Amino acid sequence: MKPNTQQLSDLTIQVRRDILRMVHAVNSGHPGGSLGCTEFLVTLYQNIMDRKEGFDMNGIGEDLFFLSNGHISPVFYSVLARSGYFPVSELATFRLLDSRLQGHPTTHEGLPGVRIASGSLGQGLSVALGAAQAKKLNGDNHIIYTLHGDGELQEGQNWEAIMYASAKKVDNIIATVDLNGKQIDGTTDEVLAMGSLRAKFEAFDWDVLEIKEGNSIDAILAGLNDAKSRTGKGKPVCILLHTEMGNGVDFMMHTHAWHGKAPNNDQLAAALAQNVSTLADY
Repeated sequence: MKPNTQQLSDLTIQVRRDILRMVHAVNSGHPGGSLGCTEFLVTLYQNIMDRKEGFDMNGIGEDLFFLSNGHISPVFYSVLARSGYFPVSELATFRLLDSRLQGHPTTHEGLPGVRIASGSLGQGLSVALGAAQAKKLNGDNHIIYTLHGDGELQEGQNWEAIMYASAKKVDNIIATVDLNGKQIDGTTDEVLAMGSLRAKFEAFDWDVLEIKEGNSIDAILAGLNDAKSRTGKGKPVCILLHTEMGNGVDFMMHTHAWHGKAPNNDQLAAALAQNVSTLADY
């Protein structure tokens, strides 16, 4: 049974608590983008993706996900743990020496659920396209999902991959762009304006849809199901996901300041008070 919207909402709140506590404990990490993508990743893993029990790096006969903007590892680790890939208690080792939960996900740590190292930005789509084409060669009809930051698209390799995907008609991939308009040094328009991402992806012959309420579970469900219905039709699919960085914590929203900054003790207490535990803290 897939979880209903209320169950997804409850898990989202708990994942927010995980993110805040993980980053605070080591005074290091990226809470802003993690909080902004919490609803999306919870919904993707808990409701949308066709996943097998356990973890197999080959991923045959199941949907696969590749995180390209690896600095939002806190939300990724929390969702993986609470989706059964490894013990939730391991979240307490985030960014510690000898931990499998490093600041950016790496494959050599052997952490179930992590398929690529994504500390360097701009590479996730290229890897995902290889996986998507491998599925086609293997006669595997499952879907490849990816997540990218909007600021990350300032990296040139993305555009080589975007061009390649449409030219080779890789139509079993859904690439989602976290469109929050912010990056570490300010707004994306201030740092390096990219104009209309919809127009750019469409110019590269992608099928593009937008989820205007990217922090609404209902809107995400509808958008992801729409995107799935567009696969297999000769074009790669792009979702422009409009989110709010720091969503769910009022003083972290509407600013880029929390892109890579941990809350202090008082700030943690205030943030957790806005996200009362729904399941159980690690």
